Amino acid sequence: MSGGVDSSVAALLTKEAGYTCIGCTMKLYESADVPAGERTCCSLRDTEDARSVAYRLDMPYHVFNFKDEFRREVIGKFIRSYESGRTPNPCIDCNRYLKFGKLFERAEILGCEKVVTGHYARIEQRYGRYLLKKALDPAKDQSYVLYTMTQEQLAHTLFPLGSLRKAEVRALAAANHFDTADKAESQDICFVPDGDYAGTIQKYTGKSYPGGPFLATDGKLLGEHRGLIHYTVGQRKGLGIAAEQPLYVRKICPETNAIYLGGRDELFSRGVLVQQMNWILGETPAEAFRCRVKLRYRQQEQAATVEPEGADAVRIRFDEPQRAATPGQAAVLYAGDTVLGGGEIEEVYE
Repeated sequence: MSGGVDSSVAALLTKEAGYTCIGCTMKLYESADVPAGERTCCSLRDTEDARSVAYRLDMPYHVFNFKDEFRREVIGKFIRSYESGRTPNPCIDCNRYLKFGKLFERAEILGCEKVVTGHYARIEQRYGRYLLKKALDPAKDQSYVLYTMTQEQLAHTLFPLGSLRKAEVRALAAANHFDTADKAESQDICFVPDGDYAGTIQKYTGKSYPGGPFLATDGKLLGEHRGLIHYTVGQRKGLGIAAEQPLYVRKICPETNAIYLGGRDELFSRGVLVQQMNWILGETPAEAFRCRVKLRYRQQEQAATVEPEGADAVRIRFDEPQRAATPGQAAVLYAGDTVLGGGEIEEVYE
């Protein structure tokens, strides 16, 4: 229970389904470590909001301290990714290592049958296998950030909100007099609520990051950047370069500490190499196949051909060029409303 409306209503619906429930909140960092803001989560206020809902539902409530694991598995990877010119998705790592990792371990210790979260997604069982499916509300679907789930995890997880719309969730919270009914949405990256990624990295590492050259595609020097951690592929604002046409970050090269800039047309590519693949059914396809793929959380799926390369890598070739495919981000594969699997973009090619 994060202290938000979604997890509050997920707890309500699970209790109403006849389960004996235990409410829990993961303590992931000290509030003093994160800039104050209305759109963070896991703060002291959030913990008290979660405790209030658990009390109203007559549920035991626990706070589990996972600060060390969060710093190592989520914040640590976030920092290493930016230092190496990649753009991570820490929400995916939090789901993988904390919600469906450490929390699963704690649930087993407590003798719990299921872990329940407020994610907008659905789980269906078919022919003895578990399918991860999109939420019915396309505006809230979170299946993209859940692609790392395994058959074992899906078998012991409930997503009670997968068939609801946000307005219905808030109405249920209001009808049950939850303090969270009108609470604002939390920030995507909970430990960077002010949006200053570079400042957060410098705070955690205590390091300064040297500037380097901005280069054109042909190698022409265009200017000086402020350090790799300040940039991501597709970025236009904050470059400080005067040019006749808008320039965008096209490629980040940590080996030479150089950043290549180009026009909008230069951001498009046909394919990506994806590694660390997780196949939801636990089986690697034997040959190339057609499906639809998302390269970003808010992107519509795009038609593509997927060619497996060993057990944990694929090459994806899109029917139409895609804008700003970014190493470090996730490529998630869909067949209709079912998640086939996903992995991390390693390389982008024409």
